[in-house]
Amino acid sequence: IWTQPVPHVFHCVSVTVQHYDPDTTEPVICGLQTLEELLSWKRSDANPFNVASVPLAPREPSLASTPRKTLVSHDMMGGYLDDRFLQGSDSEAPYVFYHWNCIDIFNYFSHILVTIPPAGWTNAAHKHGVAVIGTFITEWTAGGLMCEDFLKGEESYRAVADKLVQISHCYGFDGWLINIENTLTEVAVKNMPLFLRYLTDQMHERVSGSLVLWYDSVVDNGQLRWQNELNQSNRIFFEACDGLFTNYNWKETSLEFMSDYSAAQGRQADIYVGVDVFARGDVVAGKFETNKALEIIRKHNFSTAIFAPGWVYETQDKTEFRHNQDRFWALLSDHLYIHRPVSPLPFISSFCQGFGKAVYWRGQRERKGNWFNLSAQHIQPLYHTSVENRGWMRSRGCPEDAWDGGCSLLMEGLIPQNQTAPVCAKMFSLHVPLPSTSLLVLIYKASAGIRVSLQLKTTDAIYTFMPVYSHYPLTVTTELLDSIAELCKSSCMCLCRSVLRCSRLEEGGCILREVGVSIQRDGEPQDTAFSCRIGEIMVLDAAHLQTPPQLLQGLCIYDVVWLRGAGPSAESSSPCLHLNATLRWDYPSELGPDPRTPPGQLVLVARAYSNPFRVTELAVPDPPGLLELVVEPVLTKGFLIPENHWGRRSLSYSEEQLGHK
Repeated sequence: IWTQPVPHVFHCVSVTVQHYDPDTTEPVICGLQTLEELLSWKRSDANPFNVASVPLAPREPSLASTPRKTLVSHDMMGGYLDDRFLQGSDSEAPYVFYHWNCIDIFNYFSHILVTIPPAGWTNAAHKHGVAVIGTFITEWTAGGLMCEDFLKGEESYRAVADKLVQISHCYGFDGWLINIENTLTEVAVKNMPLFLRYLTDQMHERVSGSLVLWYDSVVDNGQLRWQNELNQSNRIFFEACDGLFTNYNWKETSLEFMSDYSAAQGRQADIYVGVDVFARGDVVAGKFETNKALEIIRKHNFSTAIFAPGWVYETQDKTEFRHNQDRFWALLSDHLYIHRPVSPLPFISSFCQGFGKAVYWRGQRERKGNWFNLSAQHIQPLYHTSVENRGWMRSRGCPEDAWDGGCSLLMEGLIPQNQTAPVCAKMFSLHVPLPSTSLLVLIYKASAGIRVSLQLKTTDAIYTFMPVYSHYPLTVTTELLDSIAELCKSSCMCLCRSVLRCSRLEEGGCILREVGVSIQRDGEPQDTAFSCRIGEIMVLDAAHLQTPPQLLQGLCIYDVVWLRGAGPSAESSSPCLHLNATLRWDYPSELGPDPRTPPGQLVLVARAYSNPFRVTELAVPDPPGLLELVVEPVLTKGFLIPENHWGRRSLSYSEEQLGHK
């Protein structure tokens, strides 16, 4: 039997209650429940922990040029579950999405009036170039009264629209799904298209790449009557915004009608035909047959809105979540576009999916225990299974071992005896300009009897429309290996559990299109089962490797809360003192940390994926005491930053400061 300690607050400084968990003071996010909350919202009231730290990355094709888009609407048991903890949680089996390369838009959905996406979702989506939209929803009788209130005139509907724009701009997400599921009065339905047009125009002006979508519910006479298509009854709303998300009970005749309907001409990509993965109602298909619905939608050249793909988590064995998630999206793969990141180098991925059984850093287990933090997710590869003759190969995320984060990319398969050619698997589809000299690094662990190499496909920029492919298998280059080791300031101990292969690629002025792995039998012809765990892939601009590290500036500590709880062990009789505090810093900067603070022995507290970061329940010695809090910058390249470039701040405390009686 375990007891749950109930801490007592001794000292609290200016903590905004709605931004923190009441028991631990961990940062949390929730939506806005009422019109009064929305209309009174100010930027100064915003939750600083929910501001996305990752801007929307460019990709090819862009959202605007994708002819058949894919939207995912995340309707997960009411929303704001483990993901409401903005710095992550220790959830044993969280729901995570990682097939970003085949979708265009992510909608965070709940039944709260204003659903603000948690920053972890926005960060993960933006890394992959996926736009994120929140939800503005009104429902039933209470929703009708809200609509009557804010749609009574131009001033009132503009006030609501302005707040939605400010919230999106402040938190760094990309738009809204407007979902009105209640009847509208004559005045309200007249003003609804005006509200949509004003909101859409203001979003486009303030947030680059933004969009506003309308859910197929209310019709032009104000009645709540789902149409399951675009038609004369709802076109007035469609024409006032960026697109229509249809209801789910459509038939192919609806798609045939829309193909010829005048309002759809030139805007078929803006019609997102809804598919409920739970298959509720009179639908074409859902569950593990969702691909049947998608096949019909793509046949008629429409976009799609996949609602509640968390079905694979909610209804299936959670211990098989990765397998079921990969199976679901593999079934849809023939009807999805694969998008390519187009950001300049460096291109780096350690394949972390944002959760795991332990946290790894440079191949060593940094911390044991379940964890979940979507902001930690790396650029995700293409997950696939291929079978040819008697041979086969599949790739999947594996939490049993990793280089950085929570999982590696595990490739398993069989090379049949009669196959002499290597087995090749594409990991990433890219559109990345290459400089004159690139450094390629592959970190992996492989079973005996195989040889592993990294393959790149490029196309000369001059022949962009007629690609000419070249393959560059990597070989060990002692000089470069020594250079990497020197830059990392690490010994071989960090690499002893993996193989590091690196090479220079002298191929400037062209575009990197694919990154893949080639696996070949090393020995006599025989059926060869293999496994290869890929820990990290890096493509770096060699000219920028020696760039001097920046200094961390302005580390400060505020919102300090002292807690008394149970001791560190069951045998402890005295309550343990815990520190809760918010840290904020700036990086990079031209100024350094306080040189008066001497270096000393450090104990790891946590990883931070954004600024600010809140330290919670950090056990500290009884007063009087002196703590030093240190922030170490970590580069995506993995090269270590000298300690004199870190940020340091001291915090002293006494019995009087804690308010003891």
